[in-house]
Amino acid sequence: MVSAQDSRPPSAASPPPAGPWYREVTGEQWKAFFATFFGWLLDAFDFTILTFILLDIQQSFTVDRALAGALGTVTLMFRLVGGLGAGMMADRRGRKLPLMLSILWFSLFAFLSGFSVSYAMLFASRALFGIGMGGVWAAGMPLALEHWPTRLRGLASGLLQGGWFWGYLLAALTFHYVYPLFGALADPLSDAPGATLGWRVMFWTGVLPALLVLWIRSAVSESPVWLERQRNLAAAGGAAAADRASILLLLRRDLLWATVQSSILMGAFMFSYYSLSFWYPTFLRESGREPIGYLLAFNLAAVVGMALWGRASETRLGRRGAVAAAALLGVASIPAYLGGAGAAALVFGGMMMGASGGGIWGMAPSYLTERFPTAARGVGPGLSYHVGAALGSMTPLVLGQLQDGGMTTGAAMSACIAASGLLVAAVVWMGPETRGRRFTATDA
Repeated sequence: MVSAQDSRPPSAASPPPAGPWYREVTGEQWKAFFATFFGWLLDAFDFTILTFILLDIQQSFTVDRALAGALGTVTLMFRLVGGLGAGMMADRRGRKLPLMLSILWFSLFAFLSGFSVSYAMLFASRALFGIGMGGVWAAGMPLALEHWPTRLRGLASGLLQGGWFWGYLLAALTFHYVYPLFGALADPLSDAPGATLGWRVMFWTGVLPALLVLWIRSAVSESPVWLERQRNLAAAGGAAAADRASILLLLRRDLLWATVQSSILMGAFMFSYYSLSFWYPTFLRESGREPIGYLLAFNLAAVVGMALWGRASETRLGRRGAVAAAALLGVASIPAYLGGAGAAALVFGGMMMGASGGGIWGMAPSYLTERFPTAARGVGPGLSYHVGAALGSMTPLVLGQLQDGGMTTGAAMSACIAASGLLVAAVVWMGPETRGRRFTATDA
């Protein structure tokens, strides 16, 4: 019987090489890393643009906050479709092809979102956008992590997932510098009084990530672990049958609990992230504050936090200890994040929340890819991650409903951040520790 994963610890006979860690990474490995990193960064850019223009969308289509939040919810729900499809393709056709197709897909529907003439049309565009968004993670993370050395996988995981926060920053800078150029121009596609063109331009910028595909196609190599497995299967005469059945492997007894627990954990992660981020720009705009400085503080701290927590997860703390510690620090940071008295206090709170509440994501790619064997390392993490996204997809909608029901934006965010942080810290201990597991072509 095939094992769920290679659980052998790193060999005691092979001590870590001397010198800086980055000298252990080859040029080919860095290219695989950056293909996923930039794909994920631009994915985040195209999604988080929405969070800056919720007020504009409410005005253009005359909808309440629950419906504005539902645009985020439907995107997250449809990520499951993309994650499942791209994950199965990644196991069958390799990691590169579904990554490129997913980037092209989400770029197209981000662009088309800007031409919406009704709320229903925008809702449909954001749903279809979610399919491509889900595919990038499912195909990209195994591509990068199967290239990298085992002992650096935690660090690579933190750096890769940090691409999301760099994308958030890019969206914030685009809103800050590009939106004002069009924010005073009348919207030719809307009859709503006061509707302006700015929010459409924000969506139109989302077509630019498609250019990344040209570089990935020519410069990035396929996963060596996946290629070796295909050679082994071909030699045994069973490649086609084995690859078609990759999703069925998840029903196997030794993988079923991995799938269920990972999905619940990712749901808690998503609940946490969207509690602290989706309505945050609106919280700042409502308080009369220009969001850019606070968002810079939050996202830069998150980038650093994910790398540090990812590195910490390679120590005795492990993946589970690092996740739990970061999540609980995030809960403790709520008063500073949303209740700081004055600009300096709020910036400090943003940094604290970014480094802790945002930092939990540093362990997500490594933990998920280590839970599944090579034969299901596309579909397993892809399904779990995006079932989690579907579970967490109600968060923007629920936060909008809480506000429509009378809660302030800050109070609604605080309640959900606390509940989700405690949930993350508990659920991560329902699964095994995975630090040090090796990826091999024969582990499935």
